[in-house]
Amino acid sequence: MKWAGNKYQILDRIKAVLPPGRRLIEPFVGSGAVFLNTDYERYLLADSNQDLINLFLTLQGEGAEFIGYCRSFFTGENNAEGRYYELRQEFNTTSDTRLKSALFLYLNRHAYNGLCRHNLRGGFNVPFGQYRQPYFPGKEMRHFLTRADRAAFRLADFRETMRLARRGDVVYCDPPYVPLSATANFTSYSSGGFGREEQAQLAELAQELAGRGVPVLVSNHATEFTLNAYQSARITCFDVQRFISCDGANRGKVEEVLALFGDKVIV
Repeated sequence: MKWAGNKYQILDRIKAVLPPGRRLIEPFVGSGAVFLNTDYERYLLADSNQDLINLFLTLQGEGAEFIGYCRSFFTGENNAEGRYYELRQEFNTTSDTRLKSALFLYLNRHAYNGLCRHNLRGGFNVPFGQYRQPYFPGKEMRHFLTRADRAAFRLADFRETMRLARRGDVVYCDPPYVPLSATANFTSYSSGGFGREEQAQLAELAQELAGRGVPVLVSNHATEFTLNAYQSARITCFDVQRFISCDGANRGKVEEVLALFGDKVIV
């Protein structure tokens, strides 16, 4: 998946500080980059984006047949502005979960800049991306299937998911990031938003779980707010290249933080 904040480019840094354990819990699974590139015995993968979770569940359940179905939407005929808006409208109105999941992947690859954005009525409203030949991620979907038998996917709020953690678990949180400025907030990818109150609650839950022997790693922008919220954690800061921005000239480096609450898994 194209995904704002995709962690593929900093996987080595994440894996260097992510503690070992029996099960990895991700309350904000997003594109699944960490899940697909780590080797825990089991995974609990959650998100508040229903379309994303339905796509993962459908792929997990149907396997290769669903990959073929998704591929059928990646045609030259469908890579046209008028057809894109027809399929976007179908996505916004259908109640067929299988069709909606396939169209979600189509929109992810054909929409402008890989954005996932909804209007106040919940309709996907990202404009056409005008790509010459959108990439179909068949190889990545097949890799997903080699690991899906270890994973449980659920549509859930981060608080609900984190409360399911038990000794032997490790939690990795990649929440919508604290904006660097008043005009830089591209993180509201699900209804309800994710403001300072939720950021503070996440830090409090991370500290609580660490006190019970469940380490929690959180990634975010390195700002005065996050560094204060994560002051009880072990902090690592580094620069990272930003790839998703409406203004290509502003896709520069920003400072990222990895905050580890608790060092070792207690079983």
